[in-house]
Amino acid sequence: MKLKKLILGLLTIGLLIGCGSEKKEKVDIAVAPMTLEEIVEAAKKEGEVNSVGMPDTWANWVGTWTDLKEQYGLNHVDTDMSSAEEIAKFKAEGKNATADIGDVGFEFGAIAKAQDVTLPYKTTTWEEIPQWAKDPDGHWVLGYTGTIAFIVNKDLVKNVPASWKELKESDAKVTVGAVGIASQATNSVLAAAFALGGDEGNIKPAIDYFAYLAEKGRLLVNDPTIAALEKGEVEVGLVWDFNGLSYRDKINRDKFEVLIPSDGSLTSGYATIINKYAKNPNAAKLTREFILSDKGQINLAIGYAKPIRTNVELPADVKAKLLPNEQYKNARPVKDFDRWKKTSENISQLWQEEVIFKLK
Repeated sequence: MKLKKLILGLLTIGLLIGCGSEKKEKVDIAVAPMTLEEIVEAAKKEGEVNSVGMPDTWANWVGTWTDLKEQYGLNHVDTDMSSAEEIAKFKAEGKNATADIGDVGFEFGAIAKAQDVTLPYKTTTWEEIPQWAKDPDGHWVLGYTGTIAFIVNKDLVKNVPASWKELKESDAKVTVGAVGIASQATNSVLAAAFALGGDEGNIKPAIDYFAYLAEKGRLLVNDPTIAALEKGEVEVGLVWDFNGLSYRDKINRDKFEVLIPSDGSLTSGYATIINKYAKNPNAAKLTREFILSDKGQINLAIGYAKPIRTNVELPADVKAKLLPNEQYKNARPVKDFDRWKKTSENISQLWQEEVIFKLK
């Protein structure tokens, strides 16, 4: 399973190699736009695409790599790494690039652009992608979304909570993971804040909520992994919906229920970034094009990820694997990135002082 960590204060502590006053290298890229047919032919000549953070087992990427090989003859190699590591690799290698394309958490798309490591490309399906889910110049674009969900072990929790309010009023123990370190756990706090009247700059309602659970001895900070779920160590886990659905089906579809809390949640996702210095830039562009095509979006849905293009008609068996759209009516994306960035930089300390301190 691909590990996506939210490394707080990434830019300010200078983890990305090359930050500061050094001169930016320039790359010779043709200004004249190419047609899709020209990109396809150029990609075939390149013959390969090398990715980072896009392993076979995550969101069914294997389906995409198989199709690209069969349809266009593209060989593929992936090196799995976190979003921050992907950007650092692009920056460090520069013109000696070994990776062509990467998949980063939503919040890292803007960071990659700011670090000047991305090659813009707008797909032929660009207008079908929501404005919030893409860079206006094509530097990054979400291929699929994830929404914070509950995964409930029905053997351990008889009355399944359908909302944050019902979860608080229940006696179920809640497993959230490492807030301030893991993206899933950190975004779970913001999801709760959205539901409880907070926002990107005010997560106090969520902190108070989890502090209450901690005081009652109902908060667990181990990760809600598939192994923990299999062992019966998780009663209610806070997870991305695609993780929860995958875990459910791999363990026992009847034993677990996965749902989006009805009183609110957070929708985020993962974005492709094409390396500015890619050795196979046309293969990378074709890969993004395919990911956002109908077939590419269906491939992701097979891996439980919700396609960003909501107008794609999914096969009945694939659609049945996902949660119904109506469950997402009160979920929303981050709207104020600047405020959330400031909040997230301090969330680890706040969590330790206000929540972990009260654990029993």
